[in-house]
Amino acid sequence: MKLFSRPLRSSNRHLLSQYPSRPVYRTVSFARHPSPSAHKWSHPPSSITIADDEVANLASQPLHALSLADLVKHGRPPLSTEALFSSANFTLSLLPIRLAHRIQALRNLPFIVVSNPNISKIYNNYLHSLSTLLPYNAKTISTLEDEIRFTAVLADLVETHSHTIPTLARGFLECRRYIDPAEVTRFLDEHLRARIGTRLIAEQHIALHVSSQPHQDPKLNPHSIEVDRSSSYIGVIDTALQPAAIINSCGNFVSEICELKYGVRPTWVIDGEPATTFAFVPVHLEYIVTELLKNAFRATVESGRSHEPIVITIAAEPESTADLDKKGVMVSPRAEESDNPPIRPFEDSAPGVTIRIRDRGGGISPEVLPNIWSYSFTTFSEDELPGQTPGSGNMDALNAISGASGEGSSIAGLGYGLPLGRAYAEYFGGGIAVQSLYGWGCDVYLRLKGLGRPKG
Repeated sequence: MKLFSRPLRSSNRHLLSQYPSRPVYRTVSFARHPSPSAHKWSHPPSSITIADDEVANLASQPLHALSLADLVKHGRPPLSTEALFSSANFTLSLLPIRLAHRIQALRNLPFIVVSNPNISKIYNNYLHSLSTLLPYNAKTISTLEDEIRFTAVLADLVETHSHTIPTLARGFLECRRYIDPAEVTRFLDEHLRARIGTRLIAEQHIALHVSSQPHQDPKLNPHSIEVDRSSSYIGVIDTALQPAAIINSCGNFVSEICELKYGVRPTWVIDGEPATTFAFVPVHLEYIVTELLKNAFRATVESGRSHEPIVITIAAEPESTADLDKKGVMVSPRAEESDNPPIRPFEDSAPGVTIRIRDRGGGISPEVLPNIWSYSFTTFSEDELPGQTPGSGNMDALNAISGASGEGSSIAGLGYGLPLGRAYAEYFGGGIAVQSLYGWGCDVYLRLKGLGRPKG
């Protein structure tokens, strides 16, 4: 239902217009230029050529375990020229390896699956993005001209992969007879987690680039902008993010959806410690909270208890003594010496928070509960399913997401939103737990870690 879709707010969406897509790959004739490994196996259809050895070499390198500390270690904007180059080179050291891993994962799917037009499109997008980064892979970014061009390549990468999720879902939906649902869940779990990191790495440098323009020579960059030095943002990370503000914003949006669909507008109350702040990525928290509130609001309305508010409790985690110096000040890990102001946005912020969402929506039946983390399950009715032809029987979350035009998901509960929300929460060491009291309601616990490295 496109009516119930909304683009996630992103502080970088307006930046992409500054860097229009500029394809740098070349189209080839398959007949005249067969794949170098055609005698071994047939690659998925592609108009982009990258040497197999190059992809294999990059894919053989281990993935860096990204942390929020990695993203803020270059300093608070505006960055010095040296720090901006350091951010660019750090970004360059990670992205080609990540893209190569995803290319290999797509090639490992059954050939009939990856040859599907939608999945093949994603495969080609990854090849294209890798081809735009490879010219930079053998050198160090050390001039403003190179950094500006590299940032334009990153903007193209972000735009190219903006519709990856619904496109993949549509492809797997069309190939469902050729691949086991458990394999789909495993692939999507791995792919979506990888996509979170890849996109975040690129968007972080784009944001740092734009917010650091005053450090560049105005003659070289006449479009310099003013940077608010009092801002709590470091790139796309808000170092003083207030969960209560995100909850109220998402609650207003979801309640409007309910009013349009059901004619009633559920209410919510926030208790606990609503003034809590911590360092996190706002767009990630917004997605997670929106999906959890959709489930709670829908269950509450459909159970006939829309007069009872959803109770949302925010609890700040106590600071670990291991993270404090002798003066009791929160220490930012991996701090680097530079000319930039020291990063101390965490002195008054909790290192993490737990958010409980409690509803009286009747709970989840024992038959449904084991399936809530599967990408091939939803509680849609056949008539509600976006893109679903009545009577076809394919009622699952893949239909929901492939019909969402890539800008959100419909109001359906306990489908695609939970596994993807869990992926966002777990990426930096958090998680989601569901406690259901069937016949009464649900408690959903969302735990988020701020600055730090996830276990494993």
